[in-house]
Amino acid sequence: MELVDKDLRSIQEVRTLIREAKIAQESLATFSQQKIDSIVKAVADATYAQREKLAKMANEETGFGIWQDKVLKNAFASKSVYEYIKDMKTVGVIHDDPVKKVTDIAVPVGVVAGLVPSTNPTSTVIYKAMISLKAGNSIVFSPHPNALKSIIETVKIIQQAAEAAGAPKGSVSVMSTPTMQGTHELMTNKDTNLILATGGNAMVKAAYSSGTPAIGVGPGNGPAYIERSANVPAAVKCIMDSKTFDNGTICASEQSIIVETVNREAVKQELVKQGAYFLSESEADKLAKFILRPNGTMNPQIVGRSVQHIAKLAGLSIPEDRRLIVAEETHVGPKYPYSREKLAPIIAFYTVNNWEEACDLSIQILKGEGAGHTMLIHTENREVIREFGLRKPVSRLLINTPGSLGGIGATTNLVPALTLGCGAVGGSSTSDNIGPENLFNLRRIAYGVRDLADLRAAESQTTSSTSDVSSNELIDALVAQVLARLQ
Repeated sequence: MELVDKDLRSIQEVRTLIREAKIAQESLATFSQQKIDSIVKAVADATYAQREKLAKMANEETGFGIWQDKVLKNAFASKSVYEYIKDMKTVGVIHDDPVKKVTDIAVPVGVVAGLVPSTNPTSTVIYKAMISLKAGNSIVFSPHPNALKSIIETVKIIQQAAEAAGAPKGSVSVMSTPTMQGTHELMTNKDTNLILATGGNAMVKAAYSSGTPAIGVGPGNGPAYIERSANVPAAVKCIMDSKTFDNGTICASEQSIIVETVNREAVKQELVKQGAYFLSESEADKLAKFILRPNGTMNPQIVGRSVQHIAKLAGLSIPEDRRLIVAEETHVGPKYPYSREKLAPIIAFYTVNNWEEACDLSIQILKGEGAGHTMLIHTENREVIREFGLRKPVSRLLINTPGSLGGIGATTNLVPALTLGCGAVGGSSTSDNIGPENLFNLRRIAYGVRDLADLRAAESQTTSSTSDVSSNELIDALVAQVLARLQ
């Protein structure tokens, strides 16, 4: 009975929040670009100032990751995202072409439903609130229950800053009683205009099947290929920095390493030198049984945990100075956990003979899981980069950079974002790093520049030109045949 009551309370709360968000958004839609920008700046400044407090709260509440790294995530979500979007035109007339006589007007989508994962709770809320407000939208958050306190505190900081800068009450809000039924109401309510979903497969599928337009992202499972021309120490450092950052909780982080026979030993030695631990065959089998649950999903007990914590849970003995677990693998597929996404400092290690085999293997890995997301290459060979770029089913092919930080735009010039589209191949509505431009529609004003008579005249001229060309080609062909007979 208590569960039913909680569900009803959650549903009613959502309806109230959406009603308030709709009223707030109608007001936001009348604001000038200057006023919207001042609100966004206030949110960025306030959340940046509280980045350490929120990082510690998230780490303590969820047990995931490393709080110092979460500070960097919060700084990225507030400061880096703000620096990228601050001068972006997102309100009213954003482009006017007097020559073509077309004018683009940005129109907010309305009320956004923001689904928040437990792996990156505070940084995701900061980022989604800022890009939603920047586009003139209100946003209602559905928090992951395991990160409820830190998410609510983040929203509270955002609300106070936004409202002090002139945002109407209800512009940013959060469910305090999160349930599946409440989240379903948030996604399917007639006044919800767009779902911005970041989380597991089940959440993303629910968003896309809700009947409400959605931007959702699937799992990452990025392979990192160290090609024979690569600087091995630099490549290994990138992978180590990325895969151990916040204990591997960013979905763009590397999930497997692919090396060639010629550099295999050099890479292994460098991995060990930089803090990796290679499992024996028996140790790998033991941990494999722990990575996945019986239903084939990732065991949440390993998510965002340290090497030593995972080793203890699985009954392994790993030295205290090791910070990445490496398992040699030859298979790919749902039954082979090392070939899957692992949001933890665990990575697979594959060996191939050449770049062609690496190309085929990475496609197998990505088709198994992670299609449309991210892949990494460490190489100095531009031809290899080109071949991989043409063939790989990913939206981000990152070169000589850490995956987790490169994918979100921290160490690359991609749009800084914590929601990474996977494109049609990954079941997503876009392949973009999601920013404000994904959260408004365009209304176009277009002047007439031709009339029906112009179109008929152009078609007549085209037909005449085509006929002349055809006649000339026929004459040339006949002349060639005659000359051939005379020779």
